Amino acid sequence: MQNFNYSSLFLASDALLVGIIVGLVALVLGVVGGWVIKTLSFNKKQGDIKAVTEKMLEDARLESKTIKKEAILEAKEQEHKLRSDFERESREKRQELQRLENRLNQKEESLEKKEENLSKRNEETTRQQNTLKNKEAELDKKLADISDQHNKMIEEFEKISQMSKEEAKQQLIASITDEAKRDAAGMVKNIEAEAKEQGERKAKEIVSLAIQKCSAEQASEITVSVVPLPNDDMKARIIGREGRNIRTLENATGIELIIDDTPEVVIVSGFDPVRRETARIALEKLIQDGRIHPARIEETVEKVKKELDAQIKEAGEAAMFECGIFGLHPEIVKTLGRLKFRTSYGQNVLKHSLEVAHLAGVMANELGVDVALAKRAGLLHDLGKAVDFEIEGTHMQIGGDLAKKYRENHNVVNAILAHHGDVEPKTIEAVLVQAADAISGARPGARRETTTNYIKRLQKLEEISSSFKGVEKCYAIQAGREVRVMVKPEQINDAETLFLAKDIAKKIEQEMEYPGQIKVNVIREWRATEYAK
Repeated sequence: MQNFNYSSLFLASDALLVGIIVGLVALVLGVVGGWVIKTLSFNKKQGDIKAVTEKMLEDARLESKTIKKEAILEAKEQEHKLRSDFERESREKRQELQRLENRLNQKEESLEKKEENLSKRNEETTRQQNTLKNKEAELDKKLADISDQHNKMIEEFEKISQMSKEEAKQQLIASITDEAKRDAAGMVKNIEAEAKEQGERKAKEIVSLAIQKCSAEQASEITVSVVPLPNDDMKARIIGREGRNIRTLENATGIELIIDDTPEVVIVSGFDPVRRETARIALEKLIQDGRIHPARIEETVEKVKKELDAQIKEAGEAAMFECGIFGLHPEIVKTLGRLKFRTSYGQNVLKHSLEVAHLAGVMANELGVDVALAKRAGLLHDLGKAVDFEIEGTHMQIGGDLAKKYRENHNVVNAILAHHGDVEPKTIEAVLVQAADAISGARPGARRETTTNYIKRLQKLEEISSSFKGVEKCYAIQAGREVRVMVKPEQINDAETLFLAKDIAKKIEQEMEYPGQIKVNVIREWRATEYAK
């Protein structure tokens, strides 16, 4: 039983070994067979690739031949085209060169002809120069002969006239100068007469139109105000015990009260118009109230000052609105309102300023210039008169300084400074303000002048006229509106009378102040007297 098992085991192991060997042999045979099959397949593919490659090479050879042929054909066509273009351009260049050559030949022929003509002209010029030289020599000889003859004639004339050449020349120059002066004076007179006629006509039209459109009332206040009293007993109450009341009123207002023998009247006197008005109104209120004592006086004066300040501001604003002017500085408006209480030659300055503004505006409108500027300058031209008793200087300079201080237009400042001729006017509007100021002041009844000042003005007018050489007599007539000057006929001729009148008028303008204008009339009269015996 045990042997059987060993034999079976050996048989099984032999069978297993045989199976393994058979499997290995089968595996080797499979591997070898696969390799053989793969080798055969690769060789077949290699043969196909070789065939394809050969075919591709053949196709490439054929295509390269085709491309080569096409390139050769294209190169031949390009070569043919370039050759054609080159031949065409060469032909055109040859033609252009031929034309240039022809033109050069023509120019050369023209230059040769010009050279020939120039040579001929040079020869002709040389001949003419020689001829001119000969003629110049002949002329020099003739001039020398003429000069000799001229000198001989001058010597003969000097012997005959008993005058030297220089003396005769001076006499001739003097004669020509006198004749030219007479002619010039006549021409100037005619031109001035014509210009004056046209200018006066146009100026009269403009001024008359301006005056027709503007009519302002005139005040007649000066430096005193009169306060009526209900009775003479009121004077004692105004004076007060030991003069306390009147001293208090004078100290509070800065104005002098004059209480004299005039019945039922108290005079308020002072140069400051605002203070004078304050004192007048305060006194009237005290008289109406009846309570007159120092405390009441001071209270009333303070109240009146406030009321007047408001009135002054309202007056300035009313004047500004009446002229249609806006944008004035508040201080200028207040200063302008103070002119309501200021008079000049009996003329209310605020009303005068309004009148000047309207006149200047109307004339500016007629002339086509700046109406607003003319009105503004006209309204402010006498601004300095509101404070001229407080500040040193002329009212023109004070007004100009105030306008500058409050940044007014420089043309307005110039018009203020120039409205009396102290400064040269720079604009037409400034000249119109001058004219409007003269018109407003020169109208009949506009201003009053004291007898002393009037006489002094007439004397000054005659004194200026008499200061010129050749004046015999002079008379101021028509209330100083005209001066007649009689000249010595043996010293002043007709031509010189015109220049003398101008010189006198110019000196009057420089040295005198006067309203309107003054006519200077120079009279030359020659009388020949003989007696029959």
